Amino acid sequence: MEFFDVINRRYSHRTPFTDQPVPDEDVRKILQAGIQAPSGMNCQTTSFVVVTDPELRRQISHVLSTPATQTAPVILVVLSEYLITPSGQPFEIEDYAAATENMLLAATALGYATVWMDGMTKADKVNTEIRRILNVPEGKTVRTILPLGVPAETGAPKPRKAFDERVHYNAF
Repeated sequence: MEFFDVINRRYSHRTPFTDQPVPDEDVRKILQAGIQAPSGMNCQTTSFVVVTDPELRRQISHVLSTPATQTAPVILVVLSEYLITPSGQPFEIEDYAAATENMLLAATALGYATVWMDGMTKADKVNTEIRRILNVPEGKTVRTILPLGVPAETGAPKPRKAFDERVHYNAF
């Protein structure tokens, strides 16, 4: 799929997936896209947990109960680490966001669907429970989960505001 077609086709998939498995080769391509994302001062503060075990997926779907989490054959969990760079700034938020967007686009390019679920993972109770389920070490923060699979029904991106409404040249 051509790059700009991928961008235009990506959507947030919140409905069920088929039971078709996602080959590890494709999961690795998606993760490699995340690893290749820009990273503030190259600190590479983002790491990932691939959840394919049915029992662990079931536990996560009890914590984050959506049609997507209940049916996804793979759940990708994006973690970040708070590090202060030599310039005195942390970049963990930017790092995880760039990695996540790369992964969303890679999944789309490979014909899969997913959704960026960080709104729910911000709740302390949810975050703590996912950390427990996956044995996430201290110093790592669960930032988002990406349920991944072949969509039972393909969705479409939501409309965007007009270009001229969002873009201004030289001054606002």
